[in-house]
Amino acid sequence: MKFVKNPFPTMWRLYRSMPLTVKLGTIWIVAIVVSAIFADLLPLKDPNYQGFIMGESKVNEGPSIKHLLGTDDLSRDLLSRIIYGARVSLTVSFVAVAAGTAIGGFLGALVGYTRGKVEAVVMASVDVILAFPGLVLLLALVTFMQTRSLFVISVIVGFLSIPPYTRVARANSLSISRREFVLAARAIGTPRRTVLFREVIPNVLPSIMAYALVAAAGVIVLEGSLAFLGLSVQPPTPTWGGMINQARKDIKLTL
Repeated sequence: MKFVKNPFPTMWRLYRSMPLTVKLGTIWIVAIVVSAIFADLLPLKDPNYQGFIMGESKVNEGPSIKHLLGTDDLSRDLLSRIIYGARVSLTVSFVAVAAGTAIGGFLGALVGYTRGKVEAVVMASVDVILAFPGLVLLLALVTFMQTRSLFVISVIVGFLSIPPYTRVARANSLSISRREFVLAARAIGTPRRTVLFREVIPNVLPSIMAYALVAAAGVIVLEGSLAFLGLSVQPPTPTWGGMINQARKDIKLTL
C-alpha cells in the first residue's frame, strides 16, 4: 500500500519563504473566503435588519462595540453586509472559474491538439464573443433574461468566461502538441484521445489555473460593476457594488 506524503510541512515551508506582504495578502484572502462560507455560524447580525425601526441603533452610526464598522443609512450593520456580500462575489467568481477551466480549458486543449475544421469553428465563435465589450455584452444578456437571481448572473458570467480560457488553453496546447513526449506517444500508436487526456491536458492545466487566479479578481470587479449599476442580484441581498452605490451620497455629504 502506497502512502501519500503529508503535504502540510511543504506548504508551511512555502508560506514561511513568502515575503511579508504576500503573507498578509494570503491571510486576508483566506479570512474573507472563510468568513463568507461560514457567515451563518459567526456571531453576526442580520445583514438586512434595520435597527432604527426598533430604536436599537442609528443611521450612519460610526464604529462601536455593537457595530464594529458602523451602520448604513438604513441602520444595517456594515460588517455583516460586507461578509454576506462576499458570498455573491465569490459565488459568481467560483462559477466563472469553474466554467472557464472545465469547458474553455477542454475546448482549447482539444482544438489546439486536433486542429482542422473543428478548430476553425470553435475559434471563430470565440472571436465573435470576444469582439463585443465584456461589460456591454453582460448588460445585454442580463437585460434579455429579465431576471437578476444569483443563479442567472453566475451562469451568464460563467458563459462569458469560457472564450478567454479557450484561447489560453489553445495557445498552450499548440506548443505542447509539438513536444517530444507527445510526438513519441503518437509514434508508438497511442490513440489520440489517450494522448489528449494523458499528455496534453495535464500540461495545459497549470497555465489555465495560473490564469484563473488572475481572472477571478476580474470577475469580482465585473460583478461589483453590475451591482453598482443595479443589475446584479436584487435587493435586499447585500452586494459589494450595491453597498458602494448606496454610500455615494454619504461620501458627497462628507466632502
